[in-house]
Amino acid sequence: MKSMLSEQELERYSRQIMLFGEEGQKCLKNARVLIAGAGGLGCPIALYLAVAGVGYLRLVDKDVIDRSNLNRQVLHWEPDIGKEKVTSVEEKLRSINPDIDVEIFTRTIDESNVSEFTENVDVIVDAMDNYATRYLLNKQAQERGIALIHGAVRGFDGQATTIIPGKTACLNCFFPSAPPNEVFPIVGVTAGIIAMVQANEVIKYLVGTGEMLTGRLLIWNGLSAEMEYLRFNKRCDCEVCGTPQDNK
Repeated sequence: MKSMLSEQELERYSRQIMLFGEEGQKCLKNARVLIAGAGGLGCPIALYLAVAGVGYLRLVDKDVIDRSNLNRQVLHWEPDIGKEKVTSVEEKLRSINPDIDVEIFTRTIDESNVSEFTENVDVIVDAMDNYATRYLLNKQAQERGIALIHGAVRGFDGQATTIIPGKTACLNCFFPSAPPNEVFPIVGVTAGIIAMVQANEVIKYLVGTGEMLTGRLLIWNGLSAEMEYLRFNKRCDCEVCGTPQDNK
Protein backbone atom coordinates (compact mmCIF):
# COMPACT_ATOMS: atom_id res chain seq x y z
CA MET A 1 0.00 0.00 0.00
CA LYS A 2 1.38 3.38 -0.99
CA SER A 3 2.01 5.90 1.79
CA MET A 4 -0.25 8.91 1.84
CA LEU A 5 1.14 12.31 0.94
CA SER A 6 1.19 14.89 3.72
CA GLU A 7 -0.13 18.40 3.23
CA GLN A 8 3.45 19.61 3.14
CA GLU A 9 4.30 17.12 0.41
CA LEU A 10 1.20 18.00 -1.61
CA GLU A 11 2.35 21.61 -1.55
CA ARG A 12 6.01 20.82 -2.24
CA TYR A 13 5.26 18.62 -5.25
CA SER A 14 2.19 20.44 -6.56
CA ARG A 15 3.74 21.28 -9.92
CA GLN A 16 4.79 17.65 -10.46
CA ILE A 17 1.39 16.33 -9.40
CA MET A 18 -0.02 18.36 -12.29
CA LEU A 19 2.01 16.06 -14.57
CA PHE A 20 1.52 12.57 -13.14
CA GLY A 21 -1.03 12.93 -10.34
CA GLU A 22 -0.91 11.97 -6.69
CA GLU A 23 -0.51 8.29 -7.57
CA GLY A 24 2.65 9.07 -9.51
CA GLN A 25 3.98 11.12 -6.62
CA LYS A 26 3.25 8.26 -4.25
CA CYS A 27 5.29 5.99 -6.52
CA LEU A 28 8.24 8.33 -6.05
CA LYS A 29 7.68 8.55 -2.31
CA ASN A 30 7.69 4.77 -1.95
CA ALA A 31 10.69 4.21 -4.22
CA ARG A 32 14.14 3.14 -3.10
CA VAL A 33 17.11 4.17 -5.22
CA LEU A 34 20.80 3.32 -4.96
CA ILE A 35 23.15 6.04 -6.20
CA ALA A 36 26.59 4.53 -6.64
CA GLY A 37 28.96 7.48 -6.46
CA ALA A 38 28.70 10.90 -4.83
CA GLY A 39 30.83 12.91 -7.25
CA GLY A 40 30.26 14.76 -10.51
CA LEU A 41 27.29 12.63 -11.56
CA GLY A 42 26.09 11.52 -8.14
CA CYS A 43 25.71 15.02 -6.69
CA PRO A 44 23.19 16.42 -9.20
CA ILE A 45 21.41 13.07 -9.50
CA ALA A 46 20.93 12.95 -5.74
CA LEU A 47 19.84 16.57 -5.62
CA TYR A 48 17.16 16.26 -8.28
CA LEU A 49 15.83 12.93 -7.04
CA ALA A 50 15.60 14.41 -3.57
CA VAL A 51 13.65 17.48 -4.66
CA ALA A 52 11.42 15.27 -6.82
CA GLY A 53 10.43 13.36 -3.68
CA VAL A 54 12.07 9.96 -4.15
CA GLY A 55 11.47 8.64 -0.66
CA TYR A 56 14.68 6.71 0.00
CA LEU A 57 18.14 7.35 -1.39
CA ARG A 58 21.10 5.10 -0.61
CA LEU A 59 24.47 6.69 -1.43
CA VAL A 60 27.77 4.83 -1.55
CA ASP A 61 31.18 6.45 -2.11
CA LYS A 62 34.53 5.88 -0.46
CA ASP A 63 36.19 9.24 -1.13
CA VAL A 64 36.72 12.45 0.80
CA ILE A 65 36.41 15.87 -0.79
CA ASP A 66 39.39 17.75 -2.16
CA ARG A 67 39.51 21.10 -3.91
CA SER A 68 39.86 19.58 -7.38
CA ASN A 69 36.37 18.10 -6.99
CA LEU A 70 34.67 21.47 -6.70
CA ASN A 71 34.49 22.32 -10.41
CA ARG A 72 31.81 19.65 -10.96
CA GLN A 73 30.64 18.04 -7.72
CA VAL A 74 28.03 20.66 -6.99
CA LEU A 75 26.89 19.54 -3.53
CA HIS A 76 30.46 19.81 -2.19
CA TRP A 77 31.53 23.31 -1.23
CA GLU A 78 34.76 24.94 -0.01
CA PRO A 79 33.98 24.38 3.71
CA ASP A 80 33.39 20.68 2.95
CA ILE A 81 36.99 19.96 1.89
CA GLY A 82 38.21 16.98 3.89
CA LYS A 83 34.72 15.62 4.61
CA GLU A 84 33.48 12.27 3.39
CA LYS A 85 31.56 12.86 0.17
CA VAL A 86 28.48 10.94 1.25
CA THR A 87 28.30 12.93 4.49
CA SER A 88 28.44 16.19 2.56
CA VAL A 89 25.67 15.06 0.20
CA GLU A 90 23.49 13.79 3.04
CA GLU A 91 23.70 17.15 4.83
CA LYS A 92 22.54 19.04 1.73
CA LEU A 93 19.73 16.61 0.90
CA ARG A 94 18.30 16.60 4.42
CA SER A 95 18.32 20.39 4.37
CA ILE A 96 16.60 20.72 1.00
CA ASN A 97 13.97 18.02 1.63
CA PRO A 98 13.38 16.76 5.17
CA ASP A 99 10.59 14.45 3.95
CA ILE A 100 12.94 11.87 2.42
CA ASP A 101 15.20 9.22 3.94
CA VAL A 102 18.91 9.17 3.12
CA GLU A 103 21.26 6.31 4.00
CA ILE A 104 25.00 6.66 3.38
CA PHE A 105 27.99 4.35 3.25
CA THR A 106 31.63 5.39 3.02
CA ARG A 107 32.73 2.21 1.30
CA THR A 108 34.31 0.97 -1.89
CA ILE A 109 31.81 -1.10 -3.86
CA ASP A 110 33.38 -4.47 -4.57
CA GLU A 111 32.45 -8.13 -4.95
CA SER A 112 32.24 -8.59 -1.18
CA ASN A 113 29.52 -5.98 -0.61
CA VAL A 114 27.80 -5.15 -3.91
CA SER A 115 24.91 -7.49 -3.09
CA GLU A 116 24.43 -5.66 0.23
CA PHE A 117 24.17 -2.28 -1.46
CA THR A 118 21.82 -3.43 -4.21
CA GLU A 119 19.44 -5.20 -1.86
CA ASN A 120 15.85 -3.90 -1.62
CA VAL A 121 16.17 -1.09 -4.14
CA ASP A 122 14.02 -0.38 -7.19
CA VAL A 123 16.68 1.33 -9.31
CA ILE A 124 20.47 1.34 -9.42
CA VAL A 125 22.08 4.55 -10.68
CA ASP A 126 25.61 4.18 -12.04
CA ALA A 127 27.34 7.44 -11.14
CA MET A 128 30.78 5.85 -11.01
CA ASP A 129 34.06 6.80 -12.68
CA ASN A 130 35.38 3.29 -13.38
CA TYR A 131 34.14 0.31 -15.36
CA ALA A 132 35.16 -2.36 -12.85
CA THR A 133 32.46 -1.14 -10.47
CA ARG A 134 30.02 -0.57 -13.33
CA TYR A 135 30.35 -4.21 -14.34
CA LEU A 136 29.63 -5.32 -10.77
CA LEU A 137 26.50 -3.15 -10.66
CA ASN A 138 25.42 -4.41 -14.07
CA LYS A 139 25.76 -8.03 -12.99
CA GLN A 140 23.78 -7.39 -9.81
CA ALA A 141 21.09 -5.58 -11.77
CA GLN A 142 20.74 -8.60 -14.06
CA GLU A 143 20.67 -11.10 -11.20
CA ARG A 144 18.13 -9.14 -9.18
CA GLY A 145 16.03 -7.83 -12.06
CA ILE A 146 16.65 -4.18 -11.11
CA ALA A 147 16.76 -1.33 -13.62
CA LEU A 148 20.24 0.18 -14.09
CA ILE A 149 20.66 3.79 -15.21
CA HIS A 150 24.15 4.22 -16.66
CA GLY A 151 26.04 7.46 -17.18
CA ALA A 152 29.66 8.34 -17.92
CA VAL A 153 31.54 11.54 -18.77
CA ARG A 154 34.89 12.73 -20.07
CA GLY A 155 35.86 16.28 -21.04
CA PHE A 156 32.94 17.82 -22.98
CA ASP A 157 31.51 14.38 -23.83
CA GLY A 158 29.09 12.10 -22.06
CA GLN A 159 26.84 9.08 -22.47
CA ALA A 160 23.79 7.55 -20.84
CA THR A 161 21.46 4.59 -21.25
CA THR A 162 18.81 2.67 -19.33
CA ILE A 163 19.06 -1.08 -18.88
CA ILE A 164 16.01 -3.17 -17.99
CA PRO A 165 16.97 -6.79 -17.21
CA GLY A 166 15.08 -9.29 -19.33
CA LYS A 167 14.03 -6.60 -21.80
CA THR A 168 17.18 -4.86 -23.00
CA ALA A 169 20.82 -5.57 -23.62
CA CYS A 170 23.05 -5.11 -20.59
CA LEU A 171 26.09 -2.91 -20.12
CA ASN A 172 28.45 -5.75 -21.00
CA CYS A 173 26.70 -6.18 -24.35
CA PHE A 174 27.71 -2.67 -25.37
CA PHE A 175 31.03 -2.53 -23.53
CA PRO A 176 32.43 -6.09 -23.49
CA SER A 177 35.81 -4.73 -22.38
CA ALA A 178 36.61 -1.71 -20.24
CA PRO A 179 38.57 1.30 -21.42
CA PRO A 180 41.82 1.90 -19.52
CA ASN A 181 41.59 3.62 -16.16
CA GLU A 182 42.76 7.22 -16.21
CA VAL A 183 42.54 10.55 -14.46
CA PHE A 184 40.41 12.20 -17.12
CA PRO A 185 39.73 15.86 -17.88
CA ILE A 186 36.20 17.04 -17.19
CA VAL A 187 34.21 20.26 -17.29
CA GLY A 188 31.44 20.50 -14.73
CA VAL A 189 28.58 21.18 -17.14
CA THR A 190 29.15 17.80 -18.84
CA ALA A 191 28.54 15.97 -15.59
CA GLY A 192 25.48 18.12 -14.97
CA ILE A 193 23.94 17.38 -18.37
CA ILE A 194 24.42 13.61 -18.16
CA ALA A 195 23.29 13.53 -14.54
CA MET A 196 20.06 15.30 -15.51
CA VAL A 197 19.43 12.68 -18.20
CA GLN A 198 19.96 9.95 -15.62
CA ALA A 199 17.71 11.58 -13.01
CA ASN A 200 15.03 12.07 -15.65
CA GLU A 201 15.22 8.38 -16.55
CA VAL A 202 14.83 7.38 -12.90
CA ILE A 203 11.73 9.54 -12.47
CA LYS A 204 10.12 8.26 -15.69
CA TYR A 205 10.83 4.66 -14.73
CA LEU A 206 9.39 5.01 -11.23
CA VAL A 207 6.30 6.88 -12.36
CA GLY A 208 5.80 4.75 -15.46
CA THR A 209 5.63 7.52 -18.02
CA GLY A 210 7.36 8.45 -21.26
CA GLU A 211 9.78 6.50 -23.43
CA MET A 212 12.82 5.14 -21.65
CA LEU A 213 16.36 5.41 -23.01
CA THR A 214 16.47 1.65 -23.59
CA GLY A 215 18.38 -0.05 -26.37
CA ARG A 216 19.97 3.31 -27.14
CA LEU A 217 23.17 4.93 -25.92
CA LEU A 218 22.77 8.69 -25.77
CA ILE A 219 25.99 10.42 -26.82
CA TRP A 220 26.48 14.08 -25.83
CA ASN A 221 29.07 16.24 -27.60
CA GLY A 222 29.33 19.44 -25.63
CA LEU A 223 31.66 21.18 -28.07
CA SER A 224 29.08 20.99 -30.85
CA ALA A 225 26.04 20.96 -28.52
CA GLU A 226 24.75 17.85 -30.29
CA MET A 227 23.18 14.62 -29.10
CA GLU A 228 23.08 11.42 -31.10
CA TYR A 229 21.95 7.90 -30.32
CA LEU A 230 23.63 4.57 -30.94
CA ARG A 231 21.23 1.62 -30.95
CA PHE A 232 22.47 -1.65 -29.53
CA ASN A 233 21.04 -5.13 -29.11
CA LYS A 234 21.63 -7.98 -26.74
CA ARG A 235 24.72 -10.00 -27.62
CA CYS A 236 23.99 -13.71 -27.83
CA ASP A 237 27.43 -14.46 -26.35
CA CYS A 238 27.16 -12.00 -23.45
CA GLU A 239 28.51 -13.63 -20.31
CA VAL A 240 26.16 -11.60 -18.10
CA CYS A 241 22.74 -11.47 -19.75
CA GLY A 242 23.06 -14.28 -22.32
CA THR A 243 21.30 -17.58 -21.67
CA PRO A 244 22.67 -21.08 -22.22
CA GLN A 245 20.44 -21.33 -25.28
CA ASP A 246 21.78 -18.00 -26.60
CA ASN A 247 25.34 -19.21 -26.24
CA LYS A 248 24.91 -22.49 -28.16
